[in-house]
Amino acid sequence: MVNRLDAATSPYLLQHADNPVDWWEWGDDAFTEARRRNVPVLLSVGYAACHWCHVMAHESFEDETTAQFMNEHYVSIKVDREERPDVDAVYMQATVAMTGQGGWPMTCVLDHDGAPFFAGTYFPDQPRHGQPSFRQLLEAISTAWTDSPQDVIATSRQIREHLTKQVALTGGEPIDAAALDVAVTRLGADFDPLNGGFGSAPKFPPSMVLEFLIRHVQRTGSAPARQMVEKTLNAMARGGIYDQLAGGFARYSVDQRWVVPHFEKMLYDNGQLLSVYAHWAAITESPYAAGIARGVADFLLAELGTAEGAFASALDADSEGEEGTFYVWSPGQLSDVLGVEDGAWASALLGVTVAGTFEGGTSTLQMSQDPDDLTRWESVRSRLLEARAQRVRPARDDKIVAAWNGLAITGLVDAADVLDEPRYLQAALKCARFLVDTHFVDGRLLRVSRDGVAGSHAGVLEDYGLVATAFLALACATGDDEWLTRAGSLLDATLGHFGAGDGGFHDTADDAETLVARPRDPSDNASPAGHSALIHALLGYAALTGSGRHRDAAESALRISGKLAEASPRFAGWSLAAAEAALDGPVEVAVIGSPDDPSTADLLRAARRHAPYGAVIVVGEPGGTGIPLLEGRGLVDGQPAAYVCRNLVCARPVTTVDHLLTALATG
Repeated sequence: MVNRLDAATSPYLLQHADNPVDWWEWGDDAFTEARRRNVPVLLSVGYAACHWCHVMAHESFEDETTAQFMNEHYVSIKVDREERPDVDAVYMQATVAMTGQGGWPMTCVLDHDGAPFFAGTYFPDQPRHGQPSFRQLLEAISTAWTDSPQDVIATSRQIREHLTKQVALTGGEPIDAAALDVAVTRLGADFDPLNGGFGSAPKFPPSMVLEFLIRHVQRTGSAPARQMVEKTLNAMARGGIYDQLAGGFARYSVDQRWVVPHFEKMLYDNGQLLSVYAHWAAITESPYAAGIARGVADFLLAELGTAEGAFASALDADSEGEEGTFYVWSPGQLSDVLGVEDGAWASALLGVTVAGTFEGGTSTLQMSQDPDDLTRWESVRSRLLEARAQRVRPARDDKIVAAWNGLAITGLVDAADVLDEPRYLQAALKCARFLVDTHFVDGRLLRVSRDGVAGSHAGVLEDYGLVATAFLALACATGDDEWLTRAGSLLDATLGHFGAGDGGFHDTADDAETLVARPRDPSDNASPAGHSALIHALLGYAALTGSGRHRDAAESALRISGKLAEASPRFAGWSLAAAEAALDGPVEVAVIGSPDDPSTADLLRAARRHAPYGAVIVVGEPGGTGIPLLEGRGLVDGQPAAYVCRNLVCARPVTTVDHLLTALATG
């Protein structure tokens, strides 16, 4: 059979289109049907690259008997968490409240008003490890719905009250220099000095925290912050979480040492890590960090780039029905491809052993030290890539998510600056143009598209914040005021529709679909919270335009982040990074000169490498209009010039790189 998901825009939903389960998409029609039949709603939430989502689908949703029971006793709704982060956020909060933990696949059972009365994550097809089977749960919940309706009503009422209770976010102090020092100290307490990263397994790339620490190193020279950044970036890049052959990072490591990843590769991770490695390469002038940044950028273009010029959401963890089979190797496989001598050399270089670091005697590829022969390594890498290309590739989730494409645009702009690669900037511009042409309707932003066609789901706060930030990065890189204007329009829409009245923001607009609760969470997760993303955009726009309204909004939002930053800095990294920039205004640098003049390029290069990250650096020709930071600024004695400003005070313009470095160092 083909169910109601066959016309979905989400690849995850389409994966379930031929299930025997009579799935519905999220919407009023499903709840109307549940009321008509007087059955509960079963909500299943996951995403296309999720390994355990695939497992549960194979075990339960493809099983005719289980599907028949679901169809008789429930109205079943399937949701892609990446397409509907608002729905996911509400019911993940309920799942954590009811079970103490969350994750995907997420399974909730709802009443006819959307209030949950049962929640959990993965359930096996057979009782296992003290856990009931999915079928047993379905039967027990259906019985409770029929025989104990008062218990169901009481539970759903209790959870609804929990979800709708507003957490007090006001009253935070400004995140000043002292608070930033305290955050570094608290991060140090969670730091793993042996392996890098924070906490124990599983370990996720701490991109936003690393960006904060990089900015802190620039401002203070902090040795502890430098150690945390350097150890973590090196450990991740040399570990199995990084694809040593083709570039790009997997979503997380299942172990503490970054050896074995959960093999799915997400756009949001790689967009952020591209910026982080590019920034670290600029600060340290490290060829190794620059090489990793180049590898991530090339991975984005080669593996996630779409025909329309945007970037797909993810590569799956699985191929041939197993996780990781596309990426792992045995010593014998290396010898088969490379010959005995090169195979042994590659095994030693890449940590491939007879015992294996993964399953079935296979190993992930690691590179604990640089090759002793780069020419030999390039030959080995090329042959292994050619052989790997013959394997069954992981599936690709090719939907376009506005927020994550914003991260990719910003990362590519950063890489273009640091690596002097114009093709990365051109890719960023092409992606931004696609977002403008496809994701904007009547001045508002749509969250997802696929095959060049936008879906109907409204953008959420992270979409507005991250796309506005990307457009500001393009305005600075190109001097084209179109991107500043578009960023301003997005920010005006955000201030008008997402404000919470206390200086913070809701994750959904005031005219968005009404859910059982209106989600609001200022804490970062794998990608920046919408709240913290918006702070960056507001600060950048205020720096380029001089807008006090946007600066005030950023400062109010930073106060909201203050309590979170104090209590849990690991989940406030992007707000802390914004606070680092805000200490200096942020720093503003306007470079004026012809793009064909080598002196203009020298000044711009110096500014991008030596200004603190978070600074607003924009280039334009004399007499340019449209970007206020450029207006009224001209050449000095006929020479290209750089203007450096802090906290609304500008230093005298300079015409040499040495004088620019002095101006940047004078805080």
